[in-house]
Amino acid sequence: MLTLTGKPRRSPKNEPLNSCASSFADYEDCIVGFMDDLQLVHCGHDKKCLGCGEELAHLTLRGVLRGSVGVIGESRLAMTEKVVLLGGRVCAVKRFRQVSSGRREFGKKIEHLARVSQKCEYLLPVAAYLYAKRIKFVLCDYKPMGSLADLLAGARQHGHTALDWNQRLTIIVQIAQGIGFIHEQYPPYEKKMQMNVHGNIRVCNVMVNTNFSACLSGYGFTQLAEPVEVLNTGQLMKSPCWQQENTTYSDELSQKSDIYNFGVILLDILAGPKGLEMTKGVKEKKASMKLEGGLEFFEFYVKEGKERRQVSKVLEIALACISTKPDARPSIDEINYTIVEIL
Repeated sequence: MLTLTGKPRRSPKNEPLNSCASSFADYEDCIVGFMDDLQLVHCGHDKKCLGCGEELAHLTLRGVLRGSVGVIGESRLAMTEKVVLLGGRVCAVKRFRQVSSGRREFGKKIEHLARVSQKCEYLLPVAAYLYAKRIKFVLCDYKPMGSLADLLAGARQHGHTALDWNQRLTIIVQIAQGIGFIHEQYPPYEKKMQMNVHGNIRVCNVMVNTNFSACLSGYGFTQLAEPVEVLNTGQLMKSPCWQQENTTYSDELSQKSDIYNFGVILLDILAGPKGLEMTKGVKEKKASMKLEGGLEFFEFYVKEGKERRQVSKVLEIALACISTKPDARPSIDEINYTIVEIL
């Protein structure tokens, strides 16, 4: 493919799936050269960007390609790109590796997911999408702090704590609220989709704003596309989620799987790698990590009194969520009730 830096021309159609991540900019010459510039399908709920007043109603494929900043996340399902549009609006584009639906079905599913998501402030709705032969992606607004995965990983790489307990608790509360909204969806099945399951709750799908409010992205995306095995080499090694992708989270499409993955996020928020070790199910390890005498387990300073009680309770919730027996995991309603009690 011919990129803007003058690399030899190659077609992305023949690009091996286990190669390093490629930016959208690498695709511009090939895709636009072989087809007319394509209009993105605008999900009608989209509002003007508060910062620049830009709307997405007239956005085209070329506008997305030229606004590409670079790959900010990868998984077996998709690559996520940061895009700065001409008017200054910053968006995130999730480019699917392998889509499982035809054009019409894909569009209906996306439109329905977008309508449901816009009803909850703790979900990040799709603003626009494109379904073309060579490329299929969805576009959402980008939150200034990026993903929770990036926020936590960046701090750990530099050896300091990015978030205090109150900020972490705010994020936890709002993730739980988002899951609660999804799990109460009725009817549970619509447009050939299971609407009362997120299906891809990951720390990299938690988007964080400057005031540390949080929302879930990726709602329903596992029912739009199929995961593809990709070698974790090159740029893929840089993704904070990549090392957890195949070993830590549950891929089952169910509410109990959502709860398990929420528990994984809680352990990551509480203690990072040490917390994720607890997903291996060793009872002795779990017992030894009780708050009494184990404050060094957490990656942030825990104050005595109310804060210590809150942290202890969240740890208990996390351990219940990652139970190896799905029926033993609490419902999101039970979790939210417990969280309200400790606030």
